[in-house]
Amino acid sequence: MSKIALTGNASGTGVFTIAAPNTNTDRTLTLPDEAGTVDTLQRAGNVLQVVYGSDTTYSGTSSTSYVTTGVTADITPSSTSSKVLILISLNGLIKLQGAGYYATTAIYKDGSVLTYADAIAGYTGNTDYGSGHVSMSYLDSPSSTSTLTYDLRIRTTSAGNSVVWNNYDGSNISRSTITLMEIAG
Repeated sequence: MSKIALTGNASGTGVFTIAAPNTNTDRTLTLPDEAGTVDTLQRAGNVLQVVYGSDTTYSGTSSTSYVTTGVTADITPSSTSSKVLILISLNGLIKLQGAGYYATTAIYKDGSVLTYADAIAGYTGNTDYGSGHVSMSYLDSPSSTSTLTYDLRIRTTSAGNSVVWNNYDGSNISRSTITLMEIAG
């Protein structure tokens, strides 16, 4: 039969207390059969939570000002030292007409721009349609434990020209996504 030994630290002066929860149910905590230390998950670099959002709505704009795309998610960091890694994919992007223009995409947090991708979305140098997707990532340091809203916005660079996203062929749906990961700081 294995035994459990608790060994105090000779140079420490604090008292380490193991407290049982208030429960009427018997519980078993099985320790791994290996040496090491317990990870509290608050160690810098650990992923504390993951939030995912997606949108399949076929949408478009001819605005030269940023408009929302429906690609959005909320996260509430557990500590002010946490960082938020934002991963975004805008799919089924098509430029409808016009030569030499493109769309600009931007990641917003609570209504303010964090970063943008310029001159890449749906660009073609002629009047042909340009299609594809935009992937963006950004590591934010919000210093907050309030709920934060992150979203992707888009605009066209030339008035009168249009871009659409989440384009589909009638049976296959295009899905755009956002993933938020809280990283311990």
